[in-house]
Amino acid sequence: MNSAQERTDVAAYTDDAALTDVVIVGGGPAGLSAALSLGRARRRVTVIDSGAPRNRTAAHMHGVLGHDGLSPLVLLERGRAEAAGYGVRFVQGEVDAARVDGSVIEVDTAHGTLRTRRILVATGLEDVLPDIPGFREQWGRGVVVCPYCDGWEHRNDVIGVVATSPRSVEQAQLLRQWSDRVVYFESAVGEASAIELDRLARRGIRVESGAVTGLRIEGERVTGVEVDGRSVDVGVVFTGPTLRPRDALLRSLGASTSEGELGSWVDIDDDGRTSVPGVWAVGNVVNMRANVSVSLGLGSLVAGALNADLVAADIAALVDA
Repeated sequence: MNSAQERTDVAAYTDDAALTDVVIVGGGPAGLSAALSLGRARRRVTVIDSGAPRNRTAAHMHGVLGHDGLSPLVLLERGRAEAAGYGVRFVQGEVDAARVDGSVIEVDTAHGTLRTRRILVATGLEDVLPDIPGFREQWGRGVVVCPYCDGWEHRNDVIGVVATSPRSVEQAQLLRQWSDRVVYFESAVGEASAIELDRLARRGIRVESGAVTGLRIEGERVTGVEVDGRSVDVGVVFTGPTLRPRDALLRSLGASTSEGELGSWVDIDDDGRTSVPGVWAVGNVVNMRANVSVSLGLGSLVAGALNADLVAADIAALVDA
């Protein structure tokens, strides 16, 4: 889609007579799944997407029924085409600002302002990696996070677990399910207790103490972890990034938040409603555990609840009239 087409799409929704039913901010699995369901419900839907999905560096998805091994970018390409077939419109870019004006929500983009009855935020989260040379460059390939996504592919490798907190011990124990050659790197933040060290040893998990200073990379592959001047052979590194929800838009709209063990997250009910009327959220922006499969399901679920909410509003308007 070129810039002229994007501007035309936005312009089609900026006059008072053409009020969009739902603006979806974010075109990942959750946002596109919701868009598909709402499009099939004959709702006027616009998806605003920056084109930078969380899993864009991964070559393949795994554990996604019917799509095991498919590129995540191909999944999104297919999803956009399917949603567009039901009249869903797409705008490339980001939301500059949004505000609630009575029963209407105004959404500002670089191409103009959209007016919508509901907004669904599906902007995902950011993985903040340890400041270790090589981690960012290898993210999604030689450095990964999810055993269920990548464990099978490395079942014959030496699996390194580079700690980002004391909780990383649990990740090492989980990965022992996939390989009998797991090395736990305590680094500077994941020192194991005496009880944990005993349990790691009982399952044959080797512990390497000392600060991790980098990765050994040969060609495009991770082959080792550098620890205090020595190199330890591994075939892949699992780690635990800090999860930072991309929820600035939700917070700017006044959505309530709650503090948890992993920081502050926007509150939603079981259907995806935030505390702000008309403002909904789905996927990683409000649920750190939502992988691709979960996000697809949640997008469909929230879309159904959102459509029912719009139907209820239509009925109420007729009764009031």
